[in-house]
Amino acid sequence: MKRLGILSGSVGWFVGVVQFFLVMTLVELAWTTPYSWAHNNISDLGNVSCGDFGGRYVCSPLHTLMNVSFTTGGVLIILGTILTYAAWPRTAISWLIRLLLTATGIGWTIAGLYPADVNENLHVVGGAFVIFTCGNLALLLTAFLRTGPLANLRRPGLTFGALGLTAMLLHFTGTGLGLGTGGMERLTAYGIPIWLALAGLRLFRTDPLKTHDEIDSPPPATAPRSAPQSPGSTPDHA
Repeated sequence: MKRLGILSGSVGWFVGVVQFFLVMTLVELAWTTPYSWAHNNISDLGNVSCGDFGGRYVCSPLHTLMNVSFTTGGVLIILGTILTYAAWPRTAISWLIRLLLTATGIGWTIAGLYPADVNENLHVVGGAFVIFTCGNLALLLTAFLRTGPLANLRRPGLTFGALGLTAMLLHFTGTGLGLGTGGMERLTAYGIPIWLALAGLRLFRTDPLKTHDEIDSPPPATAPRSAPQSPGSTPDHA
């Protein structure tokens, strides 16, 4: 049952990420006015009305599809985190990472249920801010995983988490560094689903119940071999 739960959770993570990026691309292409990764926010794709929003024109014909994708992705993040519990080491750091990932899934769901032009405060504070902070903190903390299959994703987790938190500060202060605020938001957000997709693939392709040994640990010391005795010799007696 544990193995089935891990497989189900890993598939949920991967499917949730793939559908998010596919739907997002489709919704972007449906815009009659060009959608800009540099100037438009991800949330603009889910706005239910057309008009000026934050100094940019927003009109997303397939906003319902995008919001369903947000909500679906959030639910799958939560379910995946719950179902893969047996693949995580029994440590405080591991529990904290899973708690943060669950909060990230909740934030993703809120972002879909409350578009920015319907309830901006809830969308930003309960959705985007929770995703950016909790999601990237979770990735950052994976650097402390020492056992289990997900410990092999420590380096991408550390990289995505550090980059995401830095980009979040720049995004919220309106600093684009040539990427635009929309581009900076993508640096903030995209590392989270990418890591989850990698984690889903890792758990699906390995047996996580057999990979909880310490990684990167030195090989066990072997006892020195005794020198062979010469023919005819007798062992010493005290």
